[in-house]
Amino acid sequence: MSTPLVPPSVLVIFGASGDLTSRKLMPALAELIDRGFLSPQFTVVGVARTEMSDDDFRGRMAASVEPAPQSWTEATSRFRYITGEYTSTETFGHLAEVLNEIEVSMGGICNRLYYFAAPPSTFPILINSLGQAGLNKPTTAGGFVRVIIEKPYGRDAVSATELDTVVHASFDESQVYRIDHYLGKETVQNLLALRFANAIFEPLWNRQYVDHVEVTVAESIGVGHRGGFYEEAGALRDIVQNHVMQVLALVLMEAPATMDANGIRDEKVKALRSVVNFSEHDLEQRVVRGQYAQGLSEGEKALAYRGEEGVSPHSHTETFLAMRLTVDNWRWAGVPIYVRTGKRLPKRVTEVAMHFRAAPHLAFGQKLSKKLEPNSLIVRIQPDSGISLRFGAKVPGQAFMVRTASMDFDYETQFTEEDLDGYERLLLDALMGDQTLFIRADEVAEAWRIVTPLLHAFSDPEFPLASYAAGTWGPAEADALLQRDTRKWRQP
Repeated sequence: MSTPLVPPSVLVIFGASGDLTSRKLMPALAELIDRGFLSPQFTVVGVARTEMSDDDFRGRMAASVEPAPQSWTEATSRFRYITGEYTSTETFGHLAEVLNEIEVSMGGICNRLYYFAAPPSTFPILINSLGQAGLNKPTTAGGFVRVIIEKPYGRDAVSATELDTVVHASFDESQVYRIDHYLGKETVQNLLALRFANAIFEPLWNRQYVDHVEVTVAESIGVGHRGGFYEEAGALRDIVQNHVMQVLALVLMEAPATMDANGIRDEKVKALRSVVNFSEHDLEQRVVRGQYAQGLSEGEKALAYRGEEGVSPHSHTETFLAMRLTVDNWRWAGVPIYVRTGKRLPKRVTEVAMHFRAAPHLAFGQKLSKKLEPNSLIVRIQPDSGISLRFGAKVPGQAFMVRTASMDFDYETQFTEEDLDGYERLLLDALMGDQTLFIRADEVAEAWRIVTPLLHAFSDPEFPLASYAAGTWGPAEADALLQRDTRKWRQP
């Protein structure tokens, strides 16, 4: 086995009894351990209010990975668990004792990564408690203490700034890893390679050649048992403020001076800073919010959102959102950016579509090219990661008929190397100290700045809320949003 990439470390998970830990974090750790990325001494300490013994926790975590490799069984035998309230000094005193014991067992080295998998309301409490207990600083020279904070990072611009103030009172920004699992996806990262490693694409990636850009984040499922959460979040907070803005920043950014965390994140912030604020007088012309009604979803009858568990029968929460963004910089001036996201749409798909301007002159005439569409480049992020280039090609035969053809690249068939999924990659990067795929404080601030006018508008029950049948691509008003610009949504 190769030398581990990560020195002896412990992952402390707050909210360790929750769904995120067993469903996402444990399988990710099992993969990293089995592939030899982590030190053989690596271990986990779970902290939560749920009563459990060490053995109970070990058994639950071992069972969360099926089939479990032998390396995972061995690793879980070292896991520890602490039952306690996050506001209690006893909880953090006990945590300090356990970490000291682990440090001794590791030969005096105990690098620490704290993961906040608890409800967002507990984040300030956890930060303050770690700082007051002195658990925010390394115990050995050259060691590290870092913290991963899950989304949502605040509920608006004000609360995000307040949370930053709390965080920076105990942790330096270099210790803070704000996670968005979308950034761990291979295709999201490949946007950087596509743009900056290929001479044929980057010269066309601007207002001179691009007609418009589409970002689609579609889900076929409804809110399920998360109705209570969704009533508080809605599509704007759940998807747009984080996932969409991060993908959009990678699409819009300039070439970084250096391909490291600072270089890439500097350019992402600049790109988001160039997105023009919504104004009150044009908000309804540039934004469509919707909510799914009854319909057929994947061949089965689906409830309306207002009929879902935990949802108010009079809810005005959006499950669909479409927007027309404009970007005020040299590269993108005049190029509309269309964004849509929603639940209970026909299929699960996340993609970026770059639509290029039509050819200025077709010498063979419109009749022979009536099935020809302008060129487009589609980056598929999920579920089938890949890239499609759509271009004009001659139809076989005597006549010079031209129509659109597609050239497809598929990650799964092209590469034999094993990749890491979102949580695997991001956990490994945090343990290695690489912040490239994590969100900086000023990125969070710019994302909230963009969506804040929408938050204010949506708080008014009079703001239009369109209805769409489950299993369709959203309300008719979303189609009209593009039709006003003589364009239409691409159907994935």
